[in-house]
Order: sequence, then structure tokens, then C-alpha cells
Amino acid sequence: MGPPLKLFKNQKYQELKQECIKDGRLFCDPTFLPENDSLFYNRLLPGKVVWKRPQDICDDPRLIVGNISNHQLIQGRLGHKPMVSAFSCLAVQESHWTKTIPNHKEQEWDPRKLDKYAGIFRFRFWHFGEWTEVVIDDLLPTINGDLVFSFSTSMNEFWNALLEKAYAKLLGCYEALDGLTTTDIIVDFTGTLAETVDMQKGRYTELVEEKYKLFGELYKTFTKGGLICCSIESPNQEEQEVETDWGLLKGHTYTMTDIRKIRLGERLLEVFSTEKLYMVRLRNPLGRQEWSGPWSEISEEWQQLTVADRKNLGLVMSDDGEFWMSLEDFCRNFHELNVCRNVNNPIFGRKELESVVGCWTVDDDPLMNRSGGCYNNRDTFLQNPQYIFTVPEDGHKVIMSLQQKDLRTYRRMGRPDNYIIGFELFKVEMNRKFRLHHLYIQERAGTSTYIDTRTVFLSKYLKKGNYVLVPTMFQHGRTSEFLLRIFSEVPVQLRELTLDMPKMSCWNLARGYPKVVTQITVHSAEGLEKKYANETVNPYLVIKCGKEEVRSPVQKNTVHAIFDTQAIFYRRTTDIPIIVQVWNSRKFCDQFLGQVTLDADPSDCRDLKSLYLRKKGGPTARVKQGHISFKVISSDDLTEL
Repeated sequence: MGPPLKLFKNQKYQELKQECIKDGRLFCDPTFLPENDSLFYNRLLPGKVVWKRPQDICDDPRLIVGNISNHQLIQGRLGHKPMVSAFSCLAVQESHWTKTIPNHKEQEWDPRKLDKYAGIFRFRFWHFGEWTEVVIDDLLPTINGDLVFSFSTSMNEFWNALLEKAYAKLLGCYEALDGLTTTDIIVDFTGTLAETVDMQKGRYTELVEEKYKLFGELYKTFTKGGLICCSIESPNQEEQEVETDWGLLKGHTYTMTDIRKIRLGERLLEVFSTEKLYMVRLRNPLGRQEWSGPWSEISEEWQQLTVADRKNLGLVMSDDGEFWMSLEDFCRNFHELNVCRNVNNPIFGRKELESVVGCWTVDDDPLMNRSGGCYNNRDTFLQNPQYIFTVPEDGHKVIMSLQQKDLRTYRRMGRPDNYIIGFELFKVEMNRKFRLHHLYIQERAGTSTYIDTRTVFLSKYLKKGNYVLVPTMFQHGRTSEFLLRIFSEVPVQLRELTLDMPKMSCWNLARGYPKVVTQITVHSAEGLEKKYANETVNPYLVIKCGKEEVRSPVQKNTVHAIFDTQAIFYRRTTDIPIIVQVWNSRKFCDQFLGQVTLDADPSDCRDLKSLYLRKKGGPTARVKQGHISFKVISSDDLTEL
């Protein structure tokens, strides 16, 4: 069973269609009338616009002619180039376009049943976390009989023109499509999670390992139903669409239609002097200006392959405008890569995507205020919403995406399209349960770009541990909704931190309500005991306070271990000490290496300290070999930390 479907303007497609068929009329949408307000906010289009139905534009109109991916799409005199690129990308994966264009065969014109045609269509968009169905009529804006916005080179095909109209209705008008990026549109069409990769910053032509890691990610994304597009930087408007030495166009978006790692047979191994080919197939949505370098249709490499070779290797092209190129040339020629991962379905029952809708709010009570501005506003920054997630293993890539509520529908009222937004990421204590109030020992693990785009993201390989993500607007004291999404191949359990301190309850009142909060960071354990010269020591920490304990990851084969492990404890009294133990992880029975016992009083110094390890038995127990470096901060104000 799929996710619940929201009906835009509460319009029910089947009911409206049946009413029109019963009355013998064509549908005219009262919520998106064929007039100037549906085109622009506050300006008029030069030239007379006539809204026409497809049957008045051509003979034998069709929603889709043949295969949806086989036709070139045209921008039109007032069309939006990113829309054409997004259409082309959408057509690559059938699982996506059949969701955006539901029951397309049922919506198709049938010349044998024209009495059942009602001039009504429906499309579905992923809109701020919800799948939303938009109903439209088939009246399209034309000038001198030609469509004003996008159209297909198959002149009786209308899926893209009608889809564009439905999208314009969802956002307010056709002008609302201005300023959207190709990835914004793809995300709205598919619900995928977008990541932008700077090819030059990644140094993929120089770093061989990074290049093949990129290929692996692209291959996994594509085979799981993701969508990928790329472009070449255009330094200024004059160089837009200017051809490079190898036949590619600057400032133009290409769609990836296939990606393959190919093992060559004996004959071809001799020809190409390599065992494997790493290849990508790209498509120009406009169907012109193809790659003219190695592996282009007229290249020497391509001529070495027979028709049978091409078929066996899978190096085939389905239409004009497609071309193959090697991974090396791909990394060398393209500057920006947009990877849209298919994250709609759990893989083998495991959630790869966590998402939550939140909001920045303003309240007279500072503890309830949730609009603290960016990191520069140190006094109010942590008043923003806070979300914690757990990375259970080292070295996993985590993609974090923050999308603000689209304000285009309010543009006529003079409101801005987008606020400047961003987010900060902090590595926090392994047992953090309450909101952050001050940043004393937390590591700033990452920050997104702060920009007035609809969506900002951050992609990082994170170590095992807990992380708090703080979504912000650049200025404090403003209100808006946002959608936060986190993607990882391991479950991260995203949840909001709403409480500032432990709740008052009969249970903790009976036991004693906490009076002291203590943060501890154990930086390192050095000079650890080693009984034999060739013995392997795999140290880890156990930090205890009463019945609560925190364990660090195991460090492999070292007597000088760097941990940077953090813990936080709410204590009824400083008589309950904090004990830091160091253990050696062994196959059958772990070995105790020593411990330190801390009172952690609020009056204690907060600087970095170093203490020798001791045997069990408290602060006066016998000293053992090795010492730990740590920092402790205690406070009798439970909202200080």
C-alpha cells in the first residue's frame, strides 16, 4: 500500500471526469482559468495568447507517442530550460514517470471513444513531503497557433506540455517555474533525494580511488532507480550553449541514461589494452550537439567494435542525442553532477530515509522560541529546532537535506520566494537525550551552505556516534515550515530533541530529582599496559555514573588510543562519582586496564586534565600503567549544557 495521496484544491479526477462525460462537455478548470493570472504574477505577455485544446492544435493528438524517452523536447519561446532537462531525466526511469503520470493509458486519447474524452488530466507531484494529485483541463497557451511553453518534436504528443501546466498550477502560475533548478523539479516529480557533486572539488581526474568510488555510487544510484544529470560550467551568459572543443554545450544539462562496468574478452583486451571499461551513456534533451571525443559514434574506439560486440557489451543507443563516454572523460569534462537517489521504498525492510516536517516559530518565552537564526547569533542559535540521529558504524555516507516551504504562491502579496536557510551539525554525547544549551565540548561536524534556495544539503562520511542537526534561517525571529530528510544506507533513527532537562515525575522525585549535570569528554588513553612485547591491545572506554554507562568504539592495536568520546549525566548529587574505565577487547575475555574516579563538582576546573589509571577501588586505589586525558564540565544549572 502506497503513501496517502493529497488532492490539490480537493479536486477529484474521476468525479469531475464523469460529470463532464454525463453533461457532454469538456472540462474547464475553475481553479486555474485560461487567463493571464495563470501565466504571470503582475505582467502581460506581448502578443495575443490563445488557449487551445490539443485537438485544435493538431490532428490525432496523443498524451504519449510510442516510447516516452524516444522524443526530443523543445523549450518553447517562453519555456524553462530546466523543465526540459527534468522531463528528459524523468523519462529515463519508467517507475518514476508512471507515478507522475498515473494510469497514462486510461488518460490517453482514443479516437474510437471520443465521447468518453472530457479534456481532463491528472498528474502527481511530491510536494513538501506529500504525494499530491493535481487535476487540469487541456487548454494550453499558444501564440499564432504554437505552444508558448515546452513541446515535443513529435507534434501530436502532449504529455510534457500538460505536465508542465499541472506543475505551474501547483506552484501558482507558469512564472513560478522561473528560478527552479533541474534538481528542484526532478525532486518534485519523483520524491528523490538530491545531492550536488562538485566534480572539480572532488578531484576525480587526479584521485583514482575517488573516481572509482564515485562510479560505484553512481552505479548503485542508477540501478536502484535514481536519476542523474550533469552540466558544464558557463562562466557568463555569453558562453551559455557555447560548444566546447569536444562538441559539448556549456551551461547545458545532460541526462545519464546508462552506466556500465564492462569486462572485455580476449580479442578486445588486445585492442583496448585494458581488462575493464567504465562507461556512462548521456543524452542531450534537445537531441543535438553530441560528444565528439573518444567513444563518440565516429571515433576510432567505436569503429573497433562490431555490431555483435556492441550488443554483447550493452553499448547501444536508443535514440539520437545519446552518446557514450569513458568515466575518465566524463570526470574531465563535466563540472557539476546532480545525483537524485530513489528513497521512496525501504530496502529489505530497512529504512534508508528518515524525514520530519518542522517549523521555525517565535514565542515570548525564550525556552519555547524556535527561531534563533544562524550560527553567528551565538546567544539565540540553539533556540532553533534540534534533531538527533545515530550513526551505528564508522565510515558511512550520510546525506542531509533541508527544504523550506515554497512561498511562490504568496509572491503576489510581495513575500519573498525563499528565505536564506542552512544547518549546522554537531557530534554530541553518546547518551544525549535533551536539547543543547551551550556548545562547550561538542565537535562542529559540518555546516551546509547558507543560501536563499529552496533546498540546502550536506553530504559527509561520518564516524560512529550521535549527531545533533540544527536547521536555521539566517536571520532570527522569522517563522516558516521546513522538511528535513536524512539518507544513509544504515538506519540512523532521526528524532527531535524537545525537552530541556529531565521531566519531573513521581519516580525521579522518589529517587531524587537531578541537581547536577556533567559533561565529560575523554580525549585519549596513552601508555597503556602491555604484558608481552608482541601482545595486541584493542582498548575501549566504559564511562559509568550510577547504573548508566556509555561505551566507546574499540581502537585497534594501539597503546596510545584517541577516543574523543563524550557522555553526559544528570546526577542527584556529586557523591555519585563518574568512573572512566579502560578495557582491552579480547576474543574470549576482555582485560581491565585501569580506571579513574571523578567527583566532577561544579566548582572544578573545566580545562583539559590528565590522570594516571588506577586499579578498581576508588581514587586512592593503586596506580596502574597508563593515563587518560579528559575534560569535565559540571553545572548545577540543568539547562547550561
